[in-house]
Amino acid sequence: MGIIRVKARAMNGKTEVKMLIKHIMETGRRRDTSGNIIPAEFLSELVVRHAGKLVFAANLGPSVSKNPFFSFSFAGGAVGDTLELSWKENTGKFGIETAEIT
Repeated sequence: MGIIRVKARAMNGKTEVKMLIKHIMETGRRRDTSGNIIPAEFLSELVVRHAGKLVFAANLGPSVSKNPFFSFSFAGGAVGDTLELSWKENTGKFGIETAEIT
């Protein structure tokens, strides 16, 4: 299982998408109990595609809260279609996940 939990529902010619992303979104400004700076580790990019077409994109930074939530809708989409979700961290780590429209 990936880091993104998705609920996507098609209705009346459009698809409503809700995403909860499990991520620490560390700013790089906090210190641990020993006084050492905790390195920055946050999502810098989030992209969602449907049938190869871009339907959502976000450039993120360290000011976004831990476990961010996103909600959006787009025209089209049908039950059983697949969404492709890709993310990238400031550290260079990245991932691609899929979710089915219900």
